[in-house]
Amino acid sequence: MLIIGISGGTGSGKTTVVNKIISSLPQGEVAVIPQDSYYRDSSHIPFEERSKINFDEPAAIEWPLLISHLNDLKSGKSIEMPTYSYLTCTRQEETVRVEPREVVIVEGILILTEPDLRNMLDVKVFVDADADERLIRVIERDCIERGRTPQMVTQRYQNVLKPMHSMYIEPTKRYADIIMPQGGDNIVAVNLLTEYIEARINKSKKH
Repeated sequence: MLIIGISGGTGSGKTTVVNKIISSLPQGEVAVIPQDSYYRDSSHIPFEERSKINFDEPAAIEWPLLISHLNDLKSGKSIEMPTYSYLTCTRQEETVRVEPREVVIVEGILILTEPDLRNMLDVKVFVDADADERLIRVIERDCIERGRTPQMVTQRYQNVLKPMHSMYIEPTKRYADIIMPQGGDNIVAVNLLTEYIEARINKSKKH
């Protein structure tokens, strides 16, 4: 099994990169594990307090569960991946069954911060983008998908996203095997990564 980690700041274009790779490959060949599915459950915390949780630091993620699930997939077992709601900031009752595949992509802003997870990744990719581009994408995404106002998003960016990016995410760039500037717009980098994955899948089918 080939495990690829795709990291980068919030709004850098990680999901776009993943979607472009997936859409270029035969359906069902690659399993995707989003880090965001493994946010710790905060349903026991009052709703007003939940909105103050810092989701951009490594402590927000249930790493042991994510690592355990990756080990299960490597062993040929399917997993029940948790789901998370950004609107209520809680883990949902529904899970998503993920079957083992020759290639697994783990995607998220913090995945290179966790040493045990980092050691499991065969290829580590850091999707890079200018801070102003990332802010624009975050405003668009959070207003449409997460019910926030532009003022709420910019305030959160200044108070949380920007300092957490500097503290936790940007320093992990040094662990990356591939740095992908311009995110999903970098067609050359996306194509190279897709071809690498395709070659791995084809090789596994011959054996």
